[in-house]
Amino acid sequence: MLYMATNPRRSVLYMPGSNARALEKARSLDADVLILDLEDAVSPAQKAVARNQVLAAVTEGGYGRRELVVRINGFDTEWGRKDIEAFANAPISALCLPKVESAAEIHAVVQVLQQAGANANLKLWAMAETPRGILAVSEIAGAHSRMDAIVLGTSDLAKDLRVPHTPQRLGMLTSLGMCVLAARAHGIDVFDGVHLDLDDENGLHNACEQGVELGFDGKTLIHPKQIAVTNQLFSPSSDTLARAEKIRLAWQAAEAEGKGVVLVDGRLVEALHVEEAVRVLAIAEQISARDADL
Repeated sequence: MLYMATNPRRSVLYMPGSNARALEKARSLDADVLILDLEDAVSPAQKAVARNQVLAAVTEGGYGRRELVVRINGFDTEWGRKDIEAFANAPISALCLPKVESAAEIHAVVQVLQQAGANANLKLWAMAETPRGILAVSEIAGAHSRMDAIVLGTSDLAKDLRVPHTPQRLGMLTSLGMCVLAARAHGIDVFDGVHLDLDDENGLHNACEQGVELGFDGKTLIHPKQIAVTNQLFSPSSDTLARAEKIRLAWQAAEAEGKGVVLVDGRLVEALHVEEAVRVLAIAEQISARDADL
């Protein structure tokens, strides 16, 4: 099956739900996805205020093509169920669930959504940020048709694994790879964790390059200054696009002539290469359309 184009998800920016100015500023930022956060970025005393504030902001709209996701509080907290019910029919694309460790947690959230008469298009993103979550990531990714993405929470994961944050992230490579494998096995997206040093642009650049090489669809961010580099590095390069177009045209020509073998620059091209070329071209087309609307 050839890749169907979707909105680009290169840059996935966390925004604190308790900060009204941040919610307003987010309407003008060049991020592909905004995760409006009710969890880590909000103190217990501000949870209800943040929930109401985010709900009012998404209802008001004005975010253009930016995809809106709300990170709720854990299902086992006093705020989790109310968060789910509040956004069950809100104009957002997904709920992001923190620290998911089993498929049962996904099913529990789905049950609440069904009871609330949730929009059928509302998706779920699960955060993989604990050792148990990593070990169960495949069953989580395939738990329900609402599942749409896995999000790495590398800060919590590094703490639990007792590994340092190094440029190569050697202590987390197994976990990162398992999440990519699970996402691809179940046909959903997967997003790399945050880069914590806001003044280290070179480090962010390298982390994005590593994320691309590992197979991530995009990267989560903690500050708007990280958006431009992330968008650039998670976009197909000009060389990649040129080769993809060459492959697509060569395949079309071969099909028209009834040929079963295609060579592009001396290399054999098969259906799998064409599928990847079409995917890359579709992403580039969606990026162009998105940028024109911002």
